Amino acid sequence: MDVARMQAYCLAKPGAWPDNPWGHEHPVIKVGPGERGKIFAFLGADTVGVKSGRTREVADEWLHRHPDDAEVMRYIGRSGWNTLTMGRGIPDEELLEAVDESYRLVVEGLPKKLQPDGWDT
Repeated sequence: MDVARMQAYCLAKPGAWPDNPWGHEHPVIKVGPGERGKIFAFLGADTVGVKSGRTREVADEWLHRHPDDAEVMRYIGRSGWNTLTMGRGIPDEELLEAVDESYRLVVEGLPKKLQPDGWDT
């Protein structure tokens, strides 16, 4: 898995779009319209930051399964966000499932009128 493939996977989700609010090398991927859009993936050169659970306890399962390739995300980790390393110990399929779960959790948190059509199929 590399960042280009991960970005393409994220952007293929209904209502997903790239944003670069902090001028980093890689964008964050949001869902929802404009200013009301919410981030569901933070892309890095070899990492992806995802919402791994509604609670820190649920998100910690990633840390136990992949102690060398998963860590609590800085600043927002207490809210269930983890940084996962791509291209090492976490299988690509699991990384994609993590993005799927992050997307689902974020979209479910949006008001119904802001949720994109077809997101739950």
